[in-house]
Amino acid sequence: MASSTLIGLDALDTVAPAPRGGRQTARKAWSAVWPKLAALAIVWVIWELIHLSGWKKYVIPGPGVTLSNLWDQAHTAVFWSAVGTTLGRAGLGYALALLIGIVVGSLVARIRPLRAAVGSLITGLQIMPSLVWFPFAIILFGITTQAILFVIVMAGAPSVANAVIAGVDYTPPLLVKAARMMGLRRLSLQRHLYLPASLPTFVAGLKQAWAFTFHALVAGELIVIIANKPSLGVLLSSDQDQADMTSVVAIMIVFLIIGIAVDGLFGVANKAIRRRWGLEQALLQNSCSLGVFAREPDCGRVT
Repeated sequence: MASSTLIGLDALDTVAPAPRGGRQTARKAWSAVWPKLAALAIVWVIWELIHLSGWKKYVIPGPGVTLSNLWDQAHTAVFWSAVGTTLGRAGLGYALALLIGIVVGSLVARIRPLRAAVGSLITGLQIMPSLVWFPFAIILFGITTQAILFVIVMAGAPSVANAVIAGVDYTPPLLVKAARMMGLRRLSLQRHLYLPASLPTFVAGLKQAWAFTFHALVAGELIVIIANKPSLGVLLSSDQDQADMTSVVAIMIVFLIIGIAVDGLFGVANKAIRRRWGLEQALLQNSCSLGVFAREPDCGRVT
């Protein structure tokens, strides 16, 4: 009864999306894609101008030869094995960081003595550079994947835990009182109130945790080089040893592509949350009233 009531209250603030035709959908997709394409074009032009200027000509390769190198690498089994290894480690490490961070954050947020004991410790761990964990991890686990995963978890879990704590702290007290009056207690209160209410803060924390996770992963693959286990970090280190700047920049582009792709996924999740909360329509109204997206097809139906 309580959960259905909360769902009904949420629905009051949710604006139903208007039906879209194929042309409107295409325009919407183009409006989201063209800024990224424009940014890539600007980077390409600046990169080409630097190369043509002759500055560090024998060190900094041009965009054409770099993309050709990347294309050649993409036709090798070693490259895709390296990409698979890196993405596998990133996914597993991030999942472990999420699990541990959510559990620790939920306990610390709800148990005051525990917060007093370890609350500041979590923030200290979040600020702590991930590189300082590698000597400890290598001594503890050796030159293994477990050492890299350990550092990834230590880098990402504190951000997740702090996101959970902040989400609970910023839940409006009036909502908590209403939920208790409707009979929500303990796990049901956590599931039906604190978790939905903390989603915006939580997603922001997840994005930050991914950044820390990926930084720790790349550093780990450069430091903990496992024999017969190719990864993007190993390829980058090998290219550095051979002073192959073209291949180095090509691998850097791969890391950039992965980062942009993951950022897009977080953007989709964030947009879905705003739509669920009825904030997408409010954002569109503000943008249209300021003339920011005055040519958008959606502005015609905003009142």
